[in-house]
Amino acid sequence: MTAPLAEVAASNASLRAFLHGLPGVDRVGAEARAAMLGTRSIKTTAKKHAIDLAIRMLDLTTLEGADTPGKVRAMCAKAVRPDPSDPDAPSVAAVCVYPDLVPVAVAALQGTGVKVASVATAFPSGRSSLNVKVAETEYAVAAGASEVDMVIDRGAFLAGDYLKVFEEIAAVKAACAGRAHLKVILETGELATYDNVRRASWLAMLAGADFIKTSTGKVSPAATPAVTLIMLEAVRGYLKATGRRVGVKPAGGIRTTKDAIKYLVLVNETAGPDWLDPEWFRLGASSLLNDLLMQRQKLATGRYAGPDYFTLD
Repeated sequence: MTAPLAEVAASNASLRAFLHGLPGVDRVGAEARAAMLGTRSIKTTAKKHAIDLAIRMLDLTTLEGADTPGKVRAMCAKAVRPDPSDPDAPSVAAVCVYPDLVPVAVAALQGTGVKVASVATAFPSGRSSLNVKVAETEYAVAAGASEVDMVIDRGAFLAGDYLKVFEEIAAVKAACAGRAHLKVILETGELATYDNVRRASWLAMLAGADFIKTSTGKVSPAATPAVTLIMLEAVRGYLKATGRRVGVKPAGGIRTTKDAIKYLVLVNETAGPDWLDPEWFRLGASSLLNDLLMQRQKLATGRYAGPDYFTLD
């Protein structure tokens, strides 16, 4: 962090001054640009590459109260070998589960290259004490999670207590102890304005986020192209200001291959091609995988597989 930015978090007043000093978002312009980029098409020859890239960017996720070790193992098997009939189909980036199921996922994915992510910090509400949030993070990391997805305290953020949010993110980052990357979920559907999305993006990055993520998937609206555009602009600006690259993860509501390709175009045209890599861009959309596989098989055979050809998530 450059010297002036390092001083931003000295107090709530200095954080407020910085965040509210960011340029305002032109709502009409942002939505129009996102919509325009969504109309871009790619050549058939590039479509298979785009589909394979989208698969490699996926975080397969199960975050339900009824999750079982068996369900997690089945999801891990699909993460490694999405299409059992095609050994050339790539693996996904990661599997994301609750902290208590991290050991199951770690055992199932050992040696595969697929990462294990764990939600933490009282997901999805973020309503708990800092001690509990840190303890949950430490538990997940000790169990073998290489990525932690935390949620910010949206109540504190919306009340203007930016320093509390900053300090919680920094504490969770410290709890990762250099052993896990930190993805910070903004829950953009609850932030009310695009200006708040920009402010929350910068706040998370200033506090040490390795990734900024749109949503938990439990709140509507979740990811949208316009929100993702604003977050991509933020990471581009942050790289220019600090020299540190931060990733972006839209999550929730991305269900079709067409949707996924729109997001890849958005990344390329906004942040640049350096972000077109699973290290810097992820898609949180488990239901998307089957559609990607169906489209991939269509390109190879000229025929669509039935919707029940691949395992259901």
